[in-house]
Amino acid sequence: MAAAFGASCGSLAAASRSPASSLRQRESSAAPLRAKSAAVVASRTRSARGGASCAIIDSAPPSAAEQQQQQQGPAVSLPNVLSSAARTVREVKPEDMKLGEGELGAVKRGVMRAEDAERLNWYLRAILTANVYDVAVESSLDFAPRLSDRIDAQIYLKREDLQPVFSFKLRGAYNRMASLSSTALAAGVITSSAGNHAQGVALAAKKLQCSAVIAMPVTTPAIKVNAVRRLGATVVLEGENFDATQAYAKRRAVEEGRTFIPPFDDPLVVAGQGTVGMEILRQLPGVEAIFVPVGGGGLIAGIAAYVKSIRPDIKVIGVEPEGANAMVQSLYHGELCRLTKVDGFADGVAVRQPGAVCFDLCQQLVDGVMTVKTDQICAAIKDVFEENRSILEPAGAVAVAGAKAYCEANGFKGKVVAIASGANMNFDRLRVVSQLADGGLKQEATLVSVIPEENGSFKRFVELVGADVSFTEFKYRKNSSTNAVVLYSVAVTAGVNSQQMIKDCVTKLRAGGIGTDNLTEDETTQIHLRYMVGGATGIPNERLYGVEIPERAGALDTFLNFISPKYTITMTHYRSDGGRVGQVLFGIQVPPAQLEAFEACLESTGYTYKDETRNTAFNALYGTGRGESSVGSGQQQTKQPRPNIFSLFGKK
Repeated sequence: MAAAFGASCGSLAAASRSPASSLRQRESSAAPLRAKSAAVVASRTRSARGGASCAIIDSAPPSAAEQQQQQQGPAVSLPNVLSSAARTVREVKPEDMKLGEGELGAVKRGVMRAEDAERLNWYLRAILTANVYDVAVESSLDFAPRLSDRIDAQIYLKREDLQPVFSFKLRGAYNRMASLSSTALAAGVITSSAGNHAQGVALAAKKLQCSAVIAMPVTTPAIKVNAVRRLGATVVLEGENFDATQAYAKRRAVEEGRTFIPPFDDPLVVAGQGTVGMEILRQLPGVEAIFVPVGGGGLIAGIAAYVKSIRPDIKVIGVEPEGANAMVQSLYHGELCRLTKVDGFADGVAVRQPGAVCFDLCQQLVDGVMTVKTDQICAAIKDVFEENRSILEPAGAVAVAGAKAYCEANGFKGKVVAIASGANMNFDRLRVVSQLADGGLKQEATLVSVIPEENGSFKRFVELVGADVSFTEFKYRKNSSTNAVVLYSVAVTAGVNSQQMIKDCVTKLRAGGIGTDNLTEDETTQIHLRYMVGGATGIPNERLYGVEIPERAGALDTFLNFISPKYTITMTHYRSDGGRVGQVLFGIQVPPAQLEAFEACLESTGYTYKDETRNTAFNALYGTGRGESSVGSGQQQTKQPRPNIFSLFGKK
């Protein structure tokens, strides 16, 4: 049935590539037409590969009047879709759902209704007639030979990073704005964004010769603010987070009569993004799986709407950062979920809540959504750089990381497309990406060992590690303890099972009486502790907290006003990575009786924080347990309020 429907839309597909497709559909040009539904047949089956399949047939050919409307863009009235505000939204935390390597989250699907079929019919027509190529280009689909050889699959990169604003976002923004009436364009547009959508709206406004106001959080890096201003838009810095910025933009839209352009939760925005899927099927008809980065869900909703209508056998898989898994949890629960906090490393997809329009399509169509870790994203950035010397932003590499993880974990060897969705990278962030990439590629491991503070112990330690192991980093400083803690990194030999190699190394060291632990996947170690050496140990009542502080003048002072001078700060570590928030590590003396009051202070700051007091590396380097247990004893100590690090290292 899908093939028959695809054939019936051949004239529309041709129209989408003709000059007529660039005509703007004006909201006042025609009354909405209702889709002919008498002969609409919808089937929903499970495909051979396990995904949801949808096929739609309209047996009645469109009239001449309808064909004219279709050339200008679909004018079919959409079925009513509840907005996010009208729905019950479940509050969740990112850690509420942890998926395995390459695992797809479950999708709780509803029953396919007639209006769902009609809606999908509308989206297919909307994508085929979308107004995007006045500003966007048909991006290339590049085979990645090095990555393909390593993963043992055929990996292709859809190069949306090569668009005029280095992101796919201009497709949806322009398609939405090109549908506005001349009156609406004259009144101007407004949106809220801290990145790629802002540039897409600014470029679309320049092309359509209308005024645009872009509201951006005050924490937005200067490089992104300046990029929007260069395109001619007016930038207003308002609010410390996206919610506050969006509230301002919507309020100003009402006050000034401007049209608010949503970044993802809008049918015409979704249709514009869906042209990416249309291009993929034309460029690689034999594609078997498409991996799509997921933030609000506009890109994957559009791609799935097109691909599943034409080729329901193709897998459409979403990829989210592990700390920004709103869509994974929404699909699992079968309702919109809102994250209480979100990891902002991949800021282009760091969204607390998916769009309602996007969620409905994803629940109906996608095969599943998976998550990837920060170091996997960094490794994917390095992979793409080694393929073509292009540097993706973290959000732009999320789908590449997902494709790698899925193919490796599931033995998938077919033709795979990963959307390289953006390249608006802050230069300062490259330092962090470089530091984390080798861990994500399993080319380097970070370990911590405890050796006796005596002559000859260091030489014996190196001998136990082995002459065939290359050290890439080493940190040690003598103190008064009877034991020395060494934090170091080793290179993993190419072609060797990295996990087994490190496991064997740790086992050998422990068997030799040297307590050792693998900290490669510990984010606090990778971002902070590996860059700190020396200082006092065993400070009474010392606790460790990671705090996300907005990257703006005065933000640190605001935080300290809540904490100091009541509590003593014992250590700090911070280095700008070019993001909207800074990851700051604080050591603070807090007596047990005051812990509840102290964490109430932290809550009152409004900043996201995490208690890291029981972190393994922190306790090894600075904890009260140093020197109070024999190395590798394997005996659990209970007299200290935090775990004794030596007994942790000695555990089997």
